[in-house]
Amino acid sequence: MAGEKTERAFSFMELNRRDEKPRNTGITEIRGPYYTPMGKNYLEDVLETMGNYIDSLKFAGGSFSLMPRAAVKELIDLCHDHNVLVSTGGFIERVLSMGTKLVDRYMDECGELGFDIIEISAGFISVPTETIMRLIEKVQKAGLKAKPEVGIQFGAGGASRISELEAEGTRDPEWAIIQSRKYLDMGAYMIMIESEGITESVSAWRTEIPPKFINALGLENIMFEAADPDVFAWYIQNYGPEVNLFVDHSQIVQLECLRSGIWGTKSLWGRVLTYRE
Repeated sequence: MAGEKTERAFSFMELNRRDEKPRNTGITEIRGPYYTPMGKNYLEDVLETMGNYIDSLKFAGGSFSLMPRAAVKELIDLCHDHNVLVSTGGFIERVLSMGTKLVDRYMDECGELGFDIIEISAGFISVPTETIMRLIEKVQKAGLKAKPEVGIQFGAGGASRISELEAEGTRDPEWAIIQSRKYLDMGAYMIMIESEGITESVSAWRTEIPPKFINALGLENIMFEAADPDVFAWYIQNYGPEVNLFVDHSQIVQLECLRSGIWGTKSLWGRVLTYRE
């Protein structure tokens, strides 16, 4: 009976092979509650049907701070039942803005609730690299995975308008790469690359930026935020099915169809292939 539940339908059809979880490449992180509420039944449906292809779930916008504590714990436990890690998202920058004394309490609560990953972002605030490094150390001492987020756009996040972000200007990607190297040297789990200024909230995509990060840091050490299907299709077309991507939970099926090579747009149809003996 258990085999019937885990065996893939139409298993006689060949797909691009995927490593078993925990994977080092081809990682998919999905957004949890933010654009839509997500309770246990909703998440259970997502994980029962597509859980094999989901590596982590990320709460966004501090949504967990609006929910009953028991409900947050229930969602995290359900993810763990399906071998899915759980990330806080970048809420720590909101915590920092309320006073550094709250950081320890925030991390303690994350540990008690069962979070696996604390994302360390600074899209809206200026935080020295040394401070991020101290936070990485603190997260790791708490037994959790530190996932710093870097980007080229100041003010990224919260659905800011293109005109507002363009007025802010962008940072030098080389500076973000230097920061990322320091974070990885400290043992950071992975680097999240913010999409604003690259493929989101821009008049034209900055397609010259992603290869700078990939060449400098290695494809396996970074995850790209892919805000819509055109974006994650572009990443797979250019960097293959092993690229690590963050998408909305509503996009997991479409993304995995591209990774597996069973479906695609005109530019990807039949062109996403892997070879493993």
